[in-house]
Formats: sequence, structure tokens, C-alpha cells
Amino acid sequence: MSEAAVKKLPRIVINEKFCKGCSICIDFCPTDVLELKGNCVAVKNLEACTRCQLCDLRCPDFAIQVFD
Repeated sequence: MSEAAVKKLPRIVINEKFCKGCSICIDFCPTDVLELKGNCVAVKNLEACTRCQLCDLRCPDFAIQVFD
């Protein structure tokens, strides 16, 4: 498989110290990438991430970042 055919996945960093489990990022994600595990958000389907960064933009606690 060529390099162009391989989709480069983003990197999603969740700072568990900042996350309050409000699930705002989950609600705004258009492709269902995130889930709540206990009191903190977690990545459940990284392959579905479109890098829209709505989770990052809407998080009131700056607990999540999306990188290319």
C-alpha cells in the first residue's frame, strides 16, 4: 500500500487533570470519536476523527487538544 493511501491519524491529547467529564466535547463531535469513561473523556474511535477540532474549541476546561 502506498504512503498516500495510508490515512495519517490525528493525535488527541486529553488532560485528565483538567477534564471534569461534562461531555460537551462528546456532544459536539460529529463523528462519534469520544466517549465518557468514568469521570473523564476518552478516545473510542480515532479513525473516525476528521480533525474538525470542535472538541478542542468547545471544551470549557482546555482538557482536550487535537494535533495533526
